[in-house]
Amino acid sequence: MSGTSGLLQLCQFPSSSLFFGRSKLSKGLYLVPVRVMYPVSCFCKQMQTTTYAIVKGSYVSNPKNQQENKEKLTRKVENVGAFQKLPMVMPSVDILHSALRKAKRVAPTKGIANAAKRERNKGAKQLDALMKELAVPLRTYKENFPNKKYLHPYERSLIELTLGDGNYEDVLGKLEALRKKVVSVGKEHASLCAKSLSKREAEERLNEGLKRIEEIFDGDGKAVDELLNIAKTLRAMPVVDLETPTLCLVGAPNVGKSSLVRVLSTGKPEICNYPFTTRGILMGHINLSYQNFQVTDTPGILRRSDEERNNLEKLTLAVLAHLPTAVLYVHDLSGECGMSPSDQFVIYKEMRKRFSSHIWLDVVSKCDLLQASPVIFATDDCNVDNFELVRYRKMGPDGALNVSVKNEIGLHELKKRVYELLVSQSERIKNQKSKEEELENPS
Repeated sequence: MSGTSGLLQLCQFPSSSLFFGRSKLSKGLYLVPVRVMYPVSCFCKQMQTTTYAIVKGSYVSNPKNQQENKEKLTRKVENVGAFQKLPMVMPSVDILHSALRKAKRVAPTKGIANAAKRERNKGAKQLDALMKELAVPLRTYKENFPNKKYLHPYERSLIELTLGDGNYEDVLGKLEALRKKVVSVGKEHASLCAKSLSKREAEERLNEGLKRIEEIFDGDGKAVDELLNIAKTLRAMPVVDLETPTLCLVGAPNVGKSSLVRVLSTGKPEICNYPFTTRGILMGHINLSYQNFQVTDTPGILRRSDEERNNLEKLTLAVLAHLPTAVLYVHDLSGECGMSPSDQFVIYKEMRKRFSSHIWLDVVSKCDLLQASPVIFATDDCNVDNFELVRYRKMGPDGALNVSVKNEIGLHELKKRVYELLVSQSERIKNQKSKEEELENPS
């Protein structure tokens, strides 16, 4: 049996009472002591136990059990915002110089009259101090940078797509390896210094130890600088409030998503006439009818399989997959975006099917550039029998709203529809939260 329990358990322990009874014999009456047992109730707390294995006649605690208990204690609740809690990382050169400066100020223990003993004591203490001054910040960084598997899925995806799959764990692994090496070499040279037979030998051992530790940190300390860059990158990631309704603009590259974000929110994305202008996730805020909402601009989606998508496209898919967003899908039927309406139609149908649970609003942008006849690229099939595609080339999806940022066409109606969309999303979030609370606290 393993584990702990905070419940008090009712146990029965026997209690006794002594009194005198009668015993009738042939010669008369005698008083005989009689012991009567009474049940007594008491409360006790279940003891923490663990499993043990017998190794060479001795009991050894089960490491698997210990690891499971440790993970249970250290596991963090999945929520967004972990990147804003990252510790400040000092450059490796600053850590090293600070550690050397503090170590060299360490004095020998007072009261040692013998010069050799005093030098041995000072050298061992300085090497130990240097080792600790370097190891402590490394351990602090390792402990305070979150384990990726305990992050919210959205932030986990941001790490993988922004830093590259495995790079985050690789840098933390290098950091831990550097710490262990510094500790090992520091202890080794401190021990050698403490065993010196003369003052001169102690001084030499000290200098050798200081030089060796400095060489190690100079060579492998680039892991600290890599972690510093990672921290800067992650802190710059947009902060998302899961309880605030969020509007996510999705569509092919260069269809006008960024222009609409500038119209709707406080976000100020770059607007240029080339694909993948949006090189990351941009967050802004909308204030409609005295209510605050979030809006995010995402990189464009191309017509290709998931295996062929770049990390920018995967960022968009991660937002849709892991965040409770309402979707504003933007279509450009004018041909200005560089992608044919036929290809946009294929992408749209795929996204609509994959994320069908999201609340959806379709917008046809640049409506001032639309012509009477639909735009057909040379690569398109002109004799297509798909009625839905033919209609899409002319008008977009059913119920789509035509807008033009340049001529300010349909913008008032767009804001009205967006507000209604986000109010519906707000109700969804509240209902979902209520369901989760009911599951956590069943009546």
